[in-house]
Amino acid sequence: MAGPVGQNGGVTVIDADVAAAVVRYAQRFHAGLGDRHHVASPLGAWLLLAVAGPASSGRLRAELAEVLGTDVESATAAAAALLGSPHPLVASAVAVWNQPGVSQALARWLAGLPAAVQTGELPSQPAADAWAREHTFGLVERFPLELTPDVLLVLASALATKVSWDQPFRRVPADRLGPASPWAGKLTGVLQSPGYHGHWHLIAVTDQAGEVIVHAAQARGGLLVTSVAALPEVPPADVLAAAHQVATRLAAGGQLTHRSLFDLPLGQAPLWTLTERPAIGHGGPEQHTAVLPAWSANSEHDLAGPRLGFGTVAAAVADLLGLVDYGYKAKQSAVARYSRIGFEAAAVTGFFETTSAPSGVQRVAELRFGHPFAVVAVTRSEHLDKEAGAAPWHGLPVFSAWITDPDDTPEAD
Repeated sequence: MAGPVGQNGGVTVIDADVAAAVVRYAQRFHAGLGDRHHVASPLGAWLLLAVAGPASSGRLRAELAEVLGTDVESATAAAAALLGSPHPLVASAVAVWNQPGVSQALARWLAGLPAAVQTGELPSQPAADAWAREHTFGLVERFPLELTPDVLLVLASALATKVSWDQPFRRVPADRLGPASPWAGKLTGVLQSPGYHGHWHLIAVTDQAGEVIVHAAQARGGLLVTSVAALPEVPPADVLAAAHQVATRLAAGGQLTHRSLFDLPLGQAPLWTLTERPAIGHGGPEQHTAVLPAWSANSEHDLAGPRLGFGTVAAAVADLLGLVDYGYKAKQSAVARYSRIGFEAAAVTGFFETTSAPSGVQRVAELRFGHPFAVVAVTRSEHLDKEAGAAPWHGLPVFSAWITDPDDTPEAD
């Protein structure tokens, strides 16, 4: 059986199981964030766990494998491939910093880190803040943890992207979100997708959230940002899970179960408006557009929860350091902005260990994202060897968000 990471013609490829593992970890990650407006990068946290994985053994290694969604060896190899072959649209970096005078066990782990991982002595707080800015295009201004004198070892990751859409959105009045939308009366303008290249629309059927509306915007160079909305009563965790499933399948060219517009009744529905008109000679019998608000988010996440794996990493590193009494912290700072012309997002994740504790007609659907919805940004590789599979970043969810507090769209952007 082929492993999760391999070589074909000198190009590193990753099995789809690794992408699925990241999706499962994203569900763990977002489950603890609830229904508040937020953006995050579960991948940024997953990369730190994968890099730290070889420090574990025995029971701790088994616990970490469960959290990672795959065995530690596969996760570490995948992290090495991702960091060693960066995606052109996603800046990525991982660093491990430590106090001088490490144990032999810790030295062996440090020596075995992937080549792309930066190592060195613990930086000052200003230097750590500068590292965060440098690796996120300035979007994250401060390192998410305070580096106090009792810190022994720090793991850090940074992911960032700034992209423009292949085709920009149009601005339309906010009442196009529909009379039931809580945002229609608060905003003056929202985004309408053009019905051509660079935007995909469908009404999909998902296991987690039932029938959902989907809009995906293609950024120049290989990033697909997918928005997914379900009926208002569906729990946010289920919508986010469905969004990850839909987004990764779309980005990887997979199949999705979807509704034909000719199987749906004309008129208003909670998530769309369906009309019929004489065929206009192009575009096929089914046409979609989407109306959704612009949004931005700035979030801070505490990652010390038991389901996210950093407690397990802390115990493994404590063994290498020979610590009996120890403490740890893990946090992530994330920012994002989705606008008429493009998308930008960044996240810095930090962990440290301390010494203390039909024919003739055309049907047109306008999909309305008029209440809280999920967004997932997934990387794509434009030139793939079909026999080899996907390049390292292909089909990976990098950023994800739950949108409850949208932004107005100005007349000019």
